[in-house]
Parts: sequence; C-alpha cells; structure tokens
Amino acid sequence: MDGAGNRIVGFRYSDDHNDADPGGGRFRSPRFLKEIEMAETKNAVTVTDATFTEAIEDADGLAVVDFWATWCGPCRIVGPIVEELADEYAEKGVKVGKVDVDQNPKTASRFGIRSIPSILFFKDGKHVDTVVGAVPKTHLEKKIQEHL
Repeated sequence: MDGAGNRIVGFRYSDDHNDADPGGGRFRSPRFLKEIEMAETKNAVTVTDATFTEAIEDADGLAVVDFWATWCGPCRIVGPIVEELADEYAEKGVKVGKVDVDQNPKTASRFGIRSIPSILFFKDGKHVDTVVGAVPKTHLEKKIQEHL
C-alpha cells in the first residue's frame, strides 16, 4: 500500500512513561496512550451498529466480518490478513467488513462476541460460521472457499 489509503487511528500504551502504575501493569491511564495507525484497504469496509444490517445481513453472497479492537494484540495480527483477503477475493464478490467492538457494542453483543478477534462468515445474510483467535491466512482462505 502506498500510504494514500484511509487510516484508522488506534492507540497503544506509551513505553516512555515514568509514573508507577498502581494496578501492577493491568490498568493504565489514557494519558499513557500513544497514537498508532492501522491501514484500511479499499475492499475492507468499516461496519457499525447502524450499518450492519444493510451492509452484511441484506447483502447477497459471502460476507466476512472481523470483530476487533484497537487495544487487541491478536487483532493486529489478523487485521492485515483479513484486509489482504478482502483485496484478493473482491473480484469473486466476497464482502469484507470490520467492526470495532468498543465502538459498536450492540452488534458485538448480538452475535455473542466474547473473544476477539472473531471472524464471522455470513452467506446471503445468514451467520454460517465463526473463527476465533489469531489464525493463519490459509485457515481463513479455507473457510472462504468452503462458503463460496
């Protein structure tokens, strides 16, 4: 990617803070957050609580939806893989959406998302399969082929 695409701003904990963390490292104040960027491809679209039905459930064919969060390490592993697959399978009519679970809790709750990343597969608007966790690209490709 040439860097000209859309950007999703995420956050990570800054490594350069000196204050003691009373939570023993488990809890951090937002002041320790530092912006980082995640690229979004032209074929992976952001889906929200307001747009989920129209974008995914009313769509014909196969749709793959990545439920993720900016603070989730495994999501940062799977995210670029999902975006690659979005580009590779766009010509075959596969739609790929990304749902930030922190910004869209209604949709995440509706589909029982308890662990992220969770990749849900929809065929003609019906939920047909789920993959949870950081999995290799080949595993997701097999799932896409299975449902095409």
